[in-house]
Amino acid sequence: MRMTYITKIQANIKRFQTVHTRRATNRVLDGSYKSIFKGRSMNFDELREYVPGDDIKDIDWKASSRSQKMLVRQYIAERKHNIMLVFDTNRRMLGDSDGLEEKRELAIMSAGTMAYFVNRSGDFVSATYATEKGVKHFPFKTGLGNIELILESYHRDVDMENQTDLNTTLEYIIRNFKSKMILLLITDVAGIRSISEQNLKRLLVAHDVLVLNISDAPLAGKKVYGIEEEMYFNPFFTKDKKLGRITRQKNLDMQREAQDKLMQYGIPMSTIDYLDELDREIIDLLEKHKLTK
Repeated sequence: MRMTYITKIQANIKRFQTVHTRRATNRVLDGSYKSIFKGRSMNFDELREYVPGDDIKDIDWKASSRSQKMLVRQYIAERKHNIMLVFDTNRRMLGDSDGLEEKRELAIMSAGTMAYFVNRSGDFVSATYATEKGVKHFPFKTGLGNIELILESYHRDVDMENQTDLNTTLEYIIRNFKSKMILLLITDVAGIRSISEQNLKRLLVAHDVLVLNISDAPLAGKKVYGIEEEMYFNPFFTKDKKLGRITRQKNLDMQREAQDKLMQYGIPMSTIDYLDELDREIIDLLEKHKLTK
């Protein structure tokens, strides 16, 4: 198997280390993912300042006395975890992002980068998404070959004929998976808005949910999908600057509405506009998830 996407992901990680501070990148590689699992019966990681909601039993009283700050012990989980990538395959994902990059490619690189870090930790990666022929599921496995297979398959299954609803995928997961998992939803504003309140509640009973929102282009990209219109715009309209400003504002308003919807249920979300910000947004998503634990 040719590791086309894995090679791209590895190249981007090296670029992050060159362009950004090594401390931030290493935090993604070695710290942020593992440290989202806190609790006792785990390996000690570090001390950090107390925040409301922390278990009082985790307070290190001796260290707190020395530093004159309330410090708690943070741990890294010893057990393995199951991480499921939940992709939106609707034809909207062939449109451009706000950074004028194809949403499908941003979805692949975002999910693939997270899966790459998961694999480094020895955890299991799965994927589930809907096609016109039904829901496609990839079993939990380790290894880069598993990730490459998932990403290549997703690339093929997002096409202009695919008008599936994200709820179809979520209902499949609710019916078939009862053991605790981390679900990473990779979608866009329209996908988030489409998720039923009932499905959100049912997912959260058993699982942790994180969302990567792939942004939508204003009327400036080559392939602009109108969320409200549920159609791709004719290239003629993409040259109208006034209409472009109105579209951008509408997109931002709907993005805020989507974030507010998720916040009601304590679901963290980060938005990806372009590839260059991928490392920062993944760190941001994991940090938000830690605060909800």
